[in-house]
Amino acid sequence: MRIMAIDYGDAHTGVAVSDLTGLLAGYACTIHSRRRDEVIRRIGELIGEYGVTELVLGHPRNMDGTLGPRAEKAESFAGELEAAFGLPVRLWDERRTTIDAHNILAASGKNAKKRKQTVDAVAASLILEGYLQFQRNRGE
Repeated sequence: MRIMAIDYGDAHTGVAVSDLTGLLAGYACTIHSRRRDEVIRRIGELIGEYGVTELVLGHPRNMDGTLGPRAEKAESFAGELEAAFGLPVRLWDERRTTIDAHNILAASGKNAKKRKQTVDAVAASLILEGYLQFQRNRGE
């Protein structure tokens, strides 16, 4: 069972895929496209390539927990993913993942230009790790 986490953005979408056991984050990449149909097409390729059975989509809440326009955009995208692939899509609170991803990359010595190229993939990995930890804590 492989789980894919998605950090959907306007120009860049981070994707991370778990290992076969569904316990660890593994492969990660960034889809560089503003076109929603292109992002969905590429996600479909990765689903097929890795045998993904579940999707986890970052759900950007405001720091106070309320929902804003970005969360509504994610909810709409979740519906498109479910329709396109017939897989369950779990919305996952992604507060601070991009900030944490920037901090991780900065601490590893990546300059701002290199961080911009990979920050979305790292954010997707953080979303995936959070979700996998939640699953382990639930005993699934």
